[in-house]
Amino acid sequence: MPEPLDPCPAPDLVLTSARQPGDDLCSDIYLRAGTVSAIVPSRHSAVAFRAATQVVDLKGRYVIPGLWDEHVHMTQWAMTSNRLDLSGAGSALEAAAVVGSHLARISGEDSAPEAVPTLVGAGFRDAVWADVPSLDLLDGVTHGRPTALISHDLHCVWLNSAAAQRYGVPVGAGGLLREEPAFAVTRELGRLPDRVVDPWVQAAGQAAAARGVVGIVDFEMTWNRDAWLRRISGGFAALRVEAGVYPQDLDRAVAEGLRSGQPVAASGGLLTVGPLKVLIDGSLNTRTAYCVDPYPNGGHGLLTVSGPELLALLVRAREAGFVPAVHAIGDAANRVALDAFEAAGIGGRVEHAQFVRSEDFARFGRLGVTASVQPAHALDDRDAAEANWPGQTDRAFPLRSLVAAGATLALGSDAPVAPLDPWTAMSAATARARQDGRGPWHAEQALTRQEALTASARGRGRLRVGDPADLAVLDGDPLTVSDAVFAAMPVAATLVAGKFTHGG
Repeated sequence: MPEPLDPCPAPDLVLTSARQPGDDLCSDIYLRAGTVSAIVPSRHSAVAFRAATQVVDLKGRYVIPGLWDEHVHMTQWAMTSNRLDLSGAGSALEAAAVVGSHLARISGEDSAPEAVPTLVGAGFRDAVWADVPSLDLLDGVTHGRPTALISHDLHCVWLNSAAAQRYGVPVGAGGLLREEPAFAVTRELGRLPDRVVDPWVQAAGQAAAARGVVGIVDFEMTWNRDAWLRRISGGFAALRVEAGVYPQDLDRAVAEGLRSGQPVAASGGLLTVGPLKVLIDGSLNTRTAYCVDPYPNGGHGLLTVSGPELLALLVRAREAGFVPAVHAIGDAANRVALDAFEAAGIGGRVEHAQFVRSEDFARFGRLGVTASVQPAHALDDRDAAEANWPGQTDRAFPLRSLVAAGATLALGSDAPVAPLDPWTAMSAATARARQDGRGPWHAEQALTRQEALTASARGRGRLRVGDPADLAVLDGDPLTVSDAVFAAMPVAATLVAGKFTHGG
């Protein structure tokens, strides 16, 4: 039933002739002071909104709670569109050829060797290549131009000799750095002037708003609060941001009185302190995800934080008021994470949960641990998973199994690993296939569209009175449009706190 109208005080904005997914009849949605103040059948409210400062006729379009991307590296995402794209390379030779062709096109642009910027590429997937990267191969096409190529999962960097020398890192014959050494070089590659990066972030924020996104959890590997305050004071207003904190900055955060969920002053309500992010294993593409079953070439991946170390961090988080967000991709890493959550007596989040042992599914719900998952990775990593563990991938990206066992899901992208587009994530979660004719992968693990929408809107399955006025306006009913339309859902408008950030 529609919510009753409280005619006083007057709303700031009324969205007329709106429908919620599954509805046949239209309603008028009243927004006041950043919240939904009433939802009234359109035929009953024609007079009541005369005092509104703004009235927008949605002409029967569909309104849903605004969407969140629960896992983003925003600066890296903004930079990716300005880096050489290697995502289409099917081998190390092809990746090197892309680099060589690019350098041939820009030859002569720079002169003094010390002034030549590092060429940065991104998006390669060596886990599914038949050949392997090598220092000699990259040196052969770069001719002394410092070059650093970042894998699509951000856990690996392929350097040439000139880049290794520039950044003072030793590399072997493969030219590869993995995990923390790779992260360190990636951070150096990201040290660009604020005047360059901030406009890229502004553009990325606007692009996200155009896809119905009202907020992100930003896990950029830096002290992120100050960067976001600078951007917001400079005019960034496209999204809400929860800025994560890493263990190396926890003492600073505690000393400054920060805790998860705390609004940051001088941000106009857009910036909040996010979770404490702890990485305890690697990734699938880099073959460092910590798994029970060995990889074909041996080894079980890397556990980068031991169980006792993780427990100590979670206890510290509990005492300091931080929600822990533990990166765990492999099934062995997920077990370590869940053991630590249970021992610490604290809930939180597991980021990724790509491989989970069946006996651990129910522990997520029982312990109050949210599975913060990135469904598009199931399609990106399906070939690598099948190559590593053929016939054993029924527990890979086990969304349905987690829900059935009582877990709460939160969907995201891990941009730039996948695009910052919730419809890409929701399409992957519900269809388990791309729109390229290739069949679904483990369709038994798919979510319903309503489940995917709810998991992308912080549990808000339907707009209710009292909700934040963070909304997305769609040109179709997301519950009934075709799979192709759902994946590329046209978004007519997005609002944050009752203000248009897109459309309108």
